[in-house]
Amino acid sequence: MTRLSYLLASAALAAVTSARAAELPAEIKQAGTLKLTVNSTYAPMEYRDPATNELVGLDIDLAKELAKRLGGLKIVWSETPFAELIPSLTTKRADFIISGISDRASRRETADFVDYLATGPQFFVMAESAAKDATDLCGKKVGTTRSTSFPVEIEKWSKQNCEPAGKLAIQYVPGENSIDVRNQLKQGRIDAAVQGSETLPYAQQQEPGKYRIVGEPFARGYQGIMFRKDDAALREVVTEKLATMIADGSYKAILDKWGLGTNAVAQPMLNAAPQ
Repeated sequence: MTRLSYLLASAALAAVTSARAAELPAEIKQAGTLKLTVNSTYAPMEYRDPATNELVGLDIDLAKELAKRLGGLKIVWSETPFAELIPSLTTKRADFIISGISDRASRRETADFVDYLATGPQFFVMAESAAKDATDLCGKKVGTTRSTSFPVEIEKWSKQNCEPAGKLAIQYVPGENSIDVRNQLKQGRIDAAVQGSETLPYAQQQEPGKYRIVGEPFARGYQGIMFRKDDAALREVVTEKLATMIADGSYKAILDKWGLGTNAVAQPMLNAAPQ
């Protein structure tokens, strides 16, 4: 992200949050609850703890802290496949979405993103793979979750790095979610996989010695809290509370707990991702 676009995004966010003190929408305040929907297959952002079956993760902790600062709201959680997250928002089954979802220009026609975490797609392989560099994956089968921005990013990377060097293009293989993709990799159905850089340290921790990261993230983006465009009041008050969390260190403490302190942003940003 360029310095100019960062400043413009920050200025836009400041304009909407400083015009007046943000207030929680009356219907949410009266109900005393927040309806939040997640796709619980994206550790460490949100997942079911295998030992307790409890819904846990970085996004879960952030949402709980936000709910507390929004007047002690009770969160009513629901779970859905990743592809159903946006429909959950547009049909008002969810008040907002905080579930490892990337800010993308194509998603901003009906929604706004308050970006809170830096991210980027990254290649990884089984530890015994012969691939040493990302270009070793040219012509290979690479899997990723179909409903993310990663298929487009893989195609873009391939066109920039494989074909110009006279190598075959990467063969994209779709998966339903990150668990499915990792299973395809372990079963040898694909040669490599792509996930967000925020998920790979956790995967390596859970299965020591199983995976090896290849190269650096090959694109940069942000995960965002997703709001309906006609829900500006809720977006503003959540942004205000998130900015306070960043300022007082509680935001960074949550990221550090999940090993993602380096993915922190300096302040919330409105629709700031470049893609």
